Amino acid sequence: MGIDLGVNAAAFLDRDGVLNELVPDRVTGVPESPLDPEHVVLLPGVGTAVRRLRDAGYVIVGVSNQPATAKGVVQLEMLERVQARVIELLDQERAAPDSFHICFHHPEGLVPDLARTCDCRKPAPGMVRQAAEELGLDLSRSWMLGDTDSDISAGAAAGCQTVLIENPDSAHKRGGNARPDAKAPDLPAAVNLIVGLDKR
Repeated sequence: MGIDLGVNAAAFLDRDGVLNELVPDRVTGVPESPLDPEHVVLLPGVGTAVRRLRDAGYVIVGVSNQPATAKGVVQLEMLERVQARVIELLDQERAAPDSFHICFHHPEGLVPDLARTCDCRKPAPGMVRQAAEELGLDLSRSWMLGDTDSDISAGAAAGCQTVLIENPDSAHKRGGNARPDAKAPDLPAAVNLIVGLDKR
């Protein structure tokens, strides 16, 4: 039986580095978001972790920055195929999110339609607030789980509690300035913390 959360509470999940593995950038070699659906691989234990959150009463919402098209790196159709593959793999684990919000913008982008400062790109809280409005969520009882400073800043700005997932592959996206409510090495550990399964 799930936790009684009263008004709908959500778990907002970043995608790359939290749900699926990062892959080496083809130019720099630095771990980044996959740009080919064939490179999408779920991280260990993710399916079980998401199902635990849902069983505990949380609405599951994905929130992800995907600026590669704005930067002129890849066509939007390819980013959409990558996203479809992420959802397909999660669905096979019975762990597809209830909602997923993606920001394709970048303030220094090269594609005019996507090159702008917006209120949806994390660390701005726009995607979180939009999901809350659409789904009737209580942000004060919700959690943001992400592996970057921008995830934590977005969650905090929206009024959520936050867990920083310290994936070593995304360490270059953490400057130590974020102030999460908790830290965990991966999504399963973060979920254990949230639902009270970690007895340590």
